[in-house]
Amino acid sequence: MNSTKTIGIIGGGQLGQMMAISAIYMGYKVVTLDPTADCPSSRVSDMIVAPYDDVEAMRELAERCDVLTYEFENVDADALDAVVKDNQLPQGTDLLRISQNRIFEKNFLSQKAGVKVAPYKVVTSSLDLEDIDLSKNYVLKTATGGYDGHGQIVIKSADDLEAANKLANSCECVLEEFVDFDLEISVIVSGNGKDMTVFPVQENIHRNNILSKTIVPARISDELAKKAQAMAVQIAEKLDLSGTLCVEMFATPDDIIVNEIAPRPHNSGHYSIEACDFSQFDTHILGILGLPLPKIHLHQPAVMLNVLGQHMEKAQAYVKENPSAHLHLYGKLEAKHNRKMGHITLFSSEPDTIAEMGEGMDF
Repeated sequence: MNSTKTIGIIGGGQLGQMMAISAIYMGYKVVTLDPTADCPSSRVSDMIVAPYDDVEAMRELAERCDVLTYEFENVDADALDAVVKDNQLPQGTDLLRISQNRIFEKNFLSQKAGVKVAPYKVVTSSLDLEDIDLSKNYVLKTATGGYDGHGQIVIKSADDLEAANKLANSCECVLEEFVDFDLEISVIVSGNGKDMTVFPVQENIHRNNILSKTIVPARISDELAKKAQAMAVQIAEKLDLSGTLCVEMFATPDDIIVNEIAPRPHNSGHYSIEACDFSQFDTHILGILGLPLPKIHLHQPAVMLNVLGQHMEKAQAYVKENPSAHLHLYGKLEAKHNRKMGHITLFSSEPDTIAEMGEGMDF
């Protein structure tokens, strides 16, 4: 009798592909649901090709698999609720709904999880923007659907209010005050429903709202690093976390402010494939299966560089010149401008000497 479990992954992008690779190494079968037949995961798993809100396709996935997971937030939670059996989706749909809506997310973080967030207010129309103090800077974000800077408007003066009012009248939004911070950081934490394991604090550099470079460990004090990890674990415990969660934060000189959460492995955690004894994908698979989680060990300080569509030739040349660098390409067929095509990880304790892929060219 074959007792090999089958894991169903909703979403076949690079995160789904890397989840599937971890699962396959551990001896599990993988089925992926994605609207695109030649998505990155199609190289490493069986496929169900269907839209994410196709309830019958979701039901087929649930029937074929022992455990389900998702690789990104914009999955139809109602469709999942309609098809999953008892404990088949260990992450649950509550986490999905919290992370799909910035209003729910801010309320959860500040009230239930009890962590510090940037000052914010819920905006339901342009009337809510009439009395804002323009001596401060803000970012107005749509409550749902935004990613990599989409659905956001920065408000620095009255000149920005026309676009902001238009956005506020089109959908629910959250208005956040800009935080005066030193660094953007993130912490990956994985849970198995009972216990947690936490990764080193990651320092993140963005260009055009897209992650460009991650440095591990982050260049903050040990005290702040411990505080950031403790906050990530605190959030995970409130969620009874199964699988991997990324908590994005701001580090000020003496405090940590939580920005947002992603209920899955994260771009800033890709370095862990080579730089840690277990990757964020390994701990995700162990976590959703309810298996014991290892304590994470960072082998050496590392740097991860994102490779976007316009960086492909440069990335190929880079690894020829730096044979100890690890190049991961995700198998996306079309290299579009600003599309995440891959990443490079290398060990270095001098991160400033390692140029981002876009340096010297248009990001």
